[in-house]
Amino acid sequence: MQKTYKALESSKTDTGNSLRIVEKNTSDLPEGDLLIKVQYSSLNYKDAMSARGFPGVTRNYPHTPGVDAVGTVVESKETIFPEGEEVIVTGFDLGVNTAGGFGEYIRVPAAWAIKLPSGLSAKDSMILGTAGLTAGLSIKALDSFRGVTNTKSIVSGSTGGVGSVAVKLLAHLGSSVTAISGKDSQHEFLKSLGAKEILSRENFQKNVRKPLGKGTWDIGVDMVGGEILPTMLAAINPTGAVACSGLVGGAQFESSVFPFILRGIALLGIESVTIPVEQREDIWKHFASDWSLSLNDLVKEVGLENLEDEIDLIITGRQVGRVLVKI
Repeated sequence: MQKTYKALESSKTDTGNSLRIVEKNTSDLPEGDLLIKVQYSSLNYKDAMSARGFPGVTRNYPHTPGVDAVGTVVESKETIFPEGEEVIVTGFDLGVNTAGGFGEYIRVPAAWAIKLPSGLSAKDSMILGTAGLTAGLSIKALDSFRGVTNTKSIVSGSTGGVGSVAVKLLAHLGSSVTAISGKDSQHEFLKSLGAKEILSRENFQKNVRKPLGKGTWDIGVDMVGGEILPTMLAAINPTGAVACSGLVGGAQFESSVFPFILRGIALLGIESVTIPVEQREDIWKHFASDWSLSLNDLVKEVGLENLEDEIDLIITGRQVGRVLVKI
């Protein structure tokens, strides 16, 4: 049965992409196994790039962004996801070239969905969203390589989505966290997440000698790239590791083999878009159990009608923490 619904739609104009809330029909959605009534989504940098028509993200407009969604299955072609099942969908092509979570309905392949685990609310799953999944994958990789408890860790981009969750989760797991931030006004926010020390980007880059400086931290989480990544590598203790997942500071970086061959440091690449369902389920189950976090201190909740302002904030680097989108 066809249903009408509201969605935030991005359209190309002569002066750039414009955003408006439109009424659509579920018949407009692509083919797929699951029709899902969306409860919550969240705002990520990729959503903002899609919404504003950045090249290389979304091919065709008009388009509904939103790479994250949690909701209830209302139509299903797969017995593993019966009607009434609550599911999480993140990554793959959702919100990129497939109509995304900034609409009241999505239709996706069953292979993109996982069941919302017991112990994790729909709301908390989207406070975390792709940012939380990426932070979780980063810390899982670090824990498998080096261990996390009783370490000294350092996190770049610490006021952003991935960074803020990483700071909170590392502190929860018993690591002493140093947060790198360019926002002097957010020190109290970072302390509330569990950061023991806060360094400005400028001081961090100025005080660490490259390509190999004094070892200070055991593990690092970097989602900035650019000049921050080689600086972080230069300051990691022997047999440590850095998990890298972002490039807001630049896609290129210049380092040497010294951190790797003289200290045995590992650079762990993290991606959360096309990873297997089993890995996704593992991370979400952790967040539902031993990684359970109080998330209210890092979230702002908005509706579709207020989302455009938040999109512009994240594009200009002024967003702090996570933005939950109530659909």
